[in-house]
Amino acid sequence: MADIQFEIKETIGVLSESPKGWKKELNLISWNEKEPKYDIREWSPDHTKMGKGVTLSKEELEKLRDVLGGLSF
Repeated sequence: MADIQFEIKETIGVLSESPKGWKKELNLISWNEKEPKYDIREWSPDHTKMGKGVTLSKEELEKLRDVLGGLSF
């Protein structure tokens, strides 16, 4: 399997942290030197390991914001 290259362009926020130090973060990431996209996933404390996540375009993130804004908790 080919290596995946990534560069975290901007850390937008931490959503949670596990007892082992892994953090679920919303970041702006360039994957394989392509245009950066918004990304939600868990990261090890040193950002060398990652869990499965979801990558969103700006338009998808805006739609998610709108959907979440319509929820009542």
